[in-house]
Parts: sequence; structure tokens; C-alpha cells
Amino acid sequence: MSTEAQTNPPPDSEETENVWTFRGYRMRPGEFNTAMVHLYRGEITRSNVWRTRLDSTTNWAVVTTGAILTFAFGSVNNSHVVILLSFLLVGLFLMIEARRYRYYELWALRVRLMETDFFAAMFGPPFSPHQEWAARLAESLLTPQFPITHLEALGRRLRRNYLWLFLILGIAWAVKLMLHPSPAYSWQSFLNHATIGFFSGGIVVLSIAIFLGVMIFISVSTSGLQDSPGEVLAHHEVLNLSSEFLQNLASVASHMLPEEMALVRRREQLIIIITDKPKPVSEQLLAYLNRGVTALEGMGMYTGEPRSVLLCVIDPSQTSHLKSLVYAADEHAFVLVNLTEEVLGSTFGELQPRWREALSRAKRDRTKE
Repeated sequence: MSTEAQTNPPPDSEETENVWTFRGYRMRPGEFNTAMVHLYRGEITRSNVWRTRLDSTTNWAVVTTGAILTFAFGSVNNSHVVILLSFLLVGLFLMIEARRYRYYELWALRVRLMETDFFAAMFGPPFSPHQEWAARLAESLLTPQFPITHLEALGRRLRRNYLWLFLILGIAWAVKLMLHPSPAYSWQSFLNHATIGFFSGGIVVLSIAIFLGVMIFISVSTSGLQDSPGEVLAHHEVLNLSSEFLQNLASVASHMLPEEMALVRRREQLIIIITDKPKPVSEQLLAYLNRGVTALEGMGMYTGEPRSVLLCVIDPSQTSHLKSLVYAADEHAFVLVNLTEEVLGSTFGELQPRWREALSRAKRDRTKE
């Protein structure tokens, strides 16, 4: 999307006034700012509505869990079956909330674009919004797309609420079997209590273990993803795990899960390394991070000595590992970590941005009209 500022002299004044021109519209700065404020308020309202819907679904799950536990530890001996059914009900709430969360993130993305590149830029003169922020906002308005996958939304809601509910239900189920109908003093007695109809206790216990394991796997394998624009995220969220562990889990998950549920690639980081030892540093990065490195020739203007500048694009979870590798090869290296807006070409993504296609399509439609 392109915009151009033109001057339009008022009829009763010799002064000129900037005019925002876009697709036939001519808006003065005051009119444009007013339109942006109303758009911002509208998107804030919409994101708040969907945030309320998220809270409602969580409340359903919490109330259901509390009611099930109250009933399960009553006088009914076979109430452990009800706990198992509650796993399905709470899982249904999780699926509904993950879908709602994706909608919430869509509206939150628009809000963040306006906050970071319109309002925040006003407080940091000179006014310098990202050169494509308006195009990204136009793309979201013309062809809305979810910023995160359903799998990432599942993982986010699991870590926030549902994983703890599932663990509480699992512990309650195990305690119920150990106490009713009689105390289980052996593993065989526990399995006998877990039997449901023609399903043996071993099959039931194994099914619950697999279910909880899958939930934990999804929660941990998506914990390094930070494509969510509407959340305040810690470095690795709540889980204090090594970047290598998270990277390996994400790689395993991307191969095991269906293609349509593949993990979203996070926004990469551009690393700039200024070093006197380019070969040892690059060898470390190539060997242990499996990332390409590009070397440029530079010069330290203070000392007048030549320096090598290494460029490397990495995953955010690899940042800590990269720092340790660089320090091991050159403890005096200078490292800059930059969050990239977009990385295109080769294995990173299509070189032709989607927003250009959307705007070209809209332009053609407008010409036909």
C-alpha cells in the first residue's frame, strides 16, 4: 500500500496543509487521526468481547471440574467413571476456547499494529512507523487470517489453565480408585478398581496416561512459540526449560503432527557478530546451530583495524545457545540481537508477500468497478 502527502491550499489562506491521499480518498491530518482513533476503539472493543468469551469458557471448565469432584467424592462407588467423562467435557471446552483464542488474537494483532506503529511512534520522535505497518493492517482488514495456528492456541490455553485442570482430575481419579470401594493396598487392586465394563483396568490406566502425556507434550512443545500478539510473554513463558530442549520438542512435534496442524514458525532474530575470529565463530554456529552464516568485511573506526561482521538468522529459542558458542570462540566479540519483522527467501518463506497479492487483487477489483 502506498500513501503520498500532497499540499492543498485552503481557499481563504495562503498556507498549505498536508493531505493524506489513498485510493481516491483525501483526508487532512485531523480527519485521518480521527478515523484511526475510531478504528482503534472499535478493535479494542472487539478484542475485549472475545476476551470475555475466553473467560466464560474457562469459568465453564472450572465450575464443571468443581462439580465433578464434589460428586465423585460423595457416596457413589462408581463415580470414578464420571471423572473420566469429565476429561472429555473439559477437553471440549479446551477446543472451544482455543478456537475463540485465535479470533481474539486476530483482533489483538490489529490493536498492536496501531499501538506500536501509530501511537507509540508519536512518542518517539522523529515519527518513524515501520514502512509496511499500514500494509499489514490493510491486509488484515481485506483478508483476515489467524495469526497463530490452532495447535499453538491449544498449547497456550493448556499452559494457562487447562493442563492444571486435567492434572487435578487425574489426581482425583487416582485417589478415588485408591479409596473406593475399598482401600487398594496393591497395584492389582488399583487396576481392578479401574476396570470399566469389558475394558480392563490396565487399558483404562494406560489411556489416561497417554491422554495426559499428549496434553503435556503439546503444552511443552509449543511453549517457545511467541507469535501471539495479544499476550505479554516471558522468555519461555512459565516453563523454565533450556532452549535446546524446546527446539528439539518443536522439531519432533512438527514431524509427528498433521501438516495442517504444524507449528507456526516464530519470528526469527537477526544476529550481528563483530569479531576478530570469524572462522572459529562461524564454525561453531554451523556445527551446533545448523544455521547459515554470512561474513562481511568491516572496519573499527576508532582503532582503524579491520573487523569481520557475521550475519546469522536464528530461532528465538537458540539465542542463549548462540551467545555461549560465540563467547567460547571469542570472548571479546560484539553481538547484536535484532528481532526481525520478516525473513523471506530460501527456506524461510515466500519472497512475494501475501499483502501485496491482496492489495493487487483489491486494486484489480476496484478497476473493474
